[in-house]
Amino acid sequence: MATAKKTAAKKAAGKKAAKKTDARKYSPAASRSVEREMKALKEGKLKSGSGAKVTNPKQAIAIGLSEARRAGAKMPAPPPTAAKKAVTTKAKKAVKAAAKKSVKAAAKKTPGKKAAAKKRTSA
Repeated sequence: MATAKKTAAKKAAGKKAAKKTDARKYSPAASRSVEREMKALKEGKLKSGSGAKVTNPKQAIAIGLSEARRAGAKMPAPPPTAAKKAVTTKAKKAVKAAAKKSVKAAAKKTPGKKAAAKKRTSA
């Protein structure tokens, strides 16, 4: 009886895993586009945007996905580029630096306030 429960649990777990993989990330059209580019790569006919020969399979996949995206195939959004990440991190650092400066400036006493404080303590 215990083994029957274990096998039923395994089957249920297998069904849950299968449901997660049912939803395709990339459409069949996108897959075909990537396959076409990979075939061109293997034949030595694949060229990049600048006209240079492509030898890296990852670049071939990127070209295929890019063309599929332009054609309107279903796929996730492209990942953010390193340049965009660098710009956002620089902007965040600049904002933090500006906030620190404003806090320091507010904490400093102006010459007029210093003189007034001296008058109060000396009197």
